[in-house]
Amino acid sequence: MAKNHRRIGIVILQAVAASILILVFQNCGSSPNLSEEQTANQASSGTNPNPTPVVDPSIPTRCTSALPASTQLAVVTNPTTVVGNGTAASCTFAALKAAVTAGGVITFKCGASPVTIPITATLSLPTAVNTVIDGGGLVTLDGQSSVQILRFDHNNFMVNTVRVTLQNLTVINGKTTPVQTIPTAPLPCSQGYDDGEGGALYMRDGNLTIINSTFSNNQAAQLGPDTGGGAIYVLGSKSGVVIVNSKFMNNKASNGGAVAGLFAQFEIYNSLFQNNAATGNGANYDDATKCSVIHNNQHEVGSGGNGGAIYQDGGQSTNVILCGDYIVNNKAGVNANAGGVFMTSNDFTGSISVQDSIVTGNTGGYWTQATGPNLGTAFGVNAKTSSVVNSTLQK
Repeated sequence: MAKNHRRIGIVILQAVAASILILVFQNCGSSPNLSEEQTANQASSGTNPNPTPVVDPSIPTRCTSALPASTQLAVVTNPTTVVGNGTAASCTFAALKAAVTAGGVITFKCGASPVTIPITATLSLPTAVNTVIDGGGLVTLDGQSSVQILRFDHNNFMVNTVRVTLQNLTVINGKTTPVQTIPTAPLPCSQGYDDGEGGALYMRDGNLTIINSTFSNNQAAQLGPDTGGGAIYVLGSKSGVVIVNSKFMNNKASNGGAVAGLFAQFEIYNSLFQNNAATGNGANYDDATKCSVIHNNQHEVGSGGNGGAIYQDGGQSTNVILCGDYIVNNKAGVNANAGGVFMTSNDFTGSISVQDSIVTGNTGGYWTQATGPNLGTAFGVNAKTSSVVNSTLQK
């Protein structure tokens, strides 16, 4: 994650009152009240040319403006590959691996009951072909708490236009195993690892859409100043990340317990982030008076812990749109920032918009340059502009 933000003070958005109204931000919206069965059937049959994401009744907030076109379900009428032949036993890891390797539109024919596919090795997504994986609301990918589930690794940065779409899918128990240990240095110098991002999904130089999906019990590296993304980590995305009507629960990582990104715009609509945790500590900053050891061209102090639910870092692409989201009971690390959402724009060009959302019950640390009670528990933000409309932000 970018380093030079450590020299920039962070403004903490914190509201213990019921709601805050500021400027209206337009890039969010709502969708008709379709049942999950209706939407899954439309996605599977392709009868609806513009399928609409599910409205989940367990999420008590809804966007009130028109959703952008990027939030629509991908049409899967003519799949490239169908995994399975109608039975659960036919939906094997080997069949899924072959489908993912080829890319294109992937659907499943595993029978009428839910099916779990154990993932025994990380699935490499193609970086030159758009990929859609549609689980039809019945398929779970299970990393068995031993492997990262999906990986998209293009050797460039903010250039690739290829997009991966995961829809109507459940992804659980993904886990990374970090190997790049930070050189030994005395506290408070940074400890932990430099790698191990994205417990369920790692993406470099790609673009990502998540719709009607659940990510739970995924974990990335637990300690380190620049690693994160318990469920998802995205690095250097040209068009960013779109998340719609999805749930992120019980995921954990050093930074960004659920999702983390570096130079990747986030648009998150009508989604739930609950009980995720940033497990690092001490935040992340450069201070030669506290650490004489140079690592990553910095006198690194702190070992992460920022953004219990969401962590976003970078320059001009550091924009965050939250609309209709419920961010509840997430936790930042000790002496770190923002139990809910941490966002920093290194060059002060980024923006954050929060509309029709509830951020409550999150536990954060502190930011020493902020003053006032209970700062840092909801948001830690360093941006050119911020907007909060019809939303509840509270400890």
